[in-house]
Amino acid sequence: VQLQASGGGLVQAGGSLRLSCAASGGTLRNYGMGWFRQAPGKEREFVAAINWSGGSTNYVDSVKGRFTISRVNARKTLYLQMNSLKPEDTAVYYCNAERLGSIYWGQGTQVTVSS
Repeated sequence: VQLQASGGGLVQAGGSLRLSCAASGGTLRNYGMGWFRQAPGKEREFVAAINWSGGSTNYVDSVKGRFTISRVNARKTLYLQMNSLKPEDTAVYYCNAERLGSIYWGQGTQVTVSS
């Protein structure tokens, strides 16, 4: 399975972006999916996750109320709607898919938020 993240860019503080993560080359049935991010000089951190059905989501506290994770399984695509962006959201964002210890990672997309 290959994951391709896209949608990053440069935005002013308070703006919005929507990230996408498209899967190809296999099925992601019953895989949970998520977004992580890594800022310069920092460890990669969890941002948000969603289960296969989309009925359960989880967020890091710093993005609750601003970010929304979703997925469309028929399109094999994961999304992250990011609103009210802050400079501290600047990072490379990675998507992943995980099930029973099997993990796939996308290549990352840069999000830069200017103040």
